[in-house]
Amino acid sequence: MSTTPTILLIEDNEIQREGAALVLRREGYTVYAAADGREALALVDSGVVPELVLLDMMMPPPDGWKVLSLRKAMPALASAPVVIVTGLGVASDEWARSLGAAALLRKPVDSESLLAEVRRRLGESQ
Repeated sequence: MSTTPTILLIEDNEIQREGAALVLRREGYTVYAAADGREALALVDSGVVPELVLLDMMMPPPDGWKVLSLRKAMPALASAPVVIVTGLGVASDEWARSLGAAALLRKPVDSESLLAEVRRRLGESQ
């Protein structure tokens, strides 16, 4: 059993998904990467319990909005903070909070910003 924080990364862009997963794994995090909402929900159904979710909004169904609505009924997801990672022009911190997310990162996300937000949400010192 892993003692490192577990992160569920949901991103349909393979390059962005694999890049972020690599950065996080190099920092010692356990990362489960999903290409879409369906794959992410299947991971949770199989027993993955993330301590943090990094969520893209624009992806094949179920999209980020649907994942956010479904997570409320899934104990393994309900308590994990969600950081929305998006390139949507309308996105703001207030918008993200109104959807139930803890924070927002705008694409493209650099490694330092990603790691700083992950540490902040996991309550780790920088």
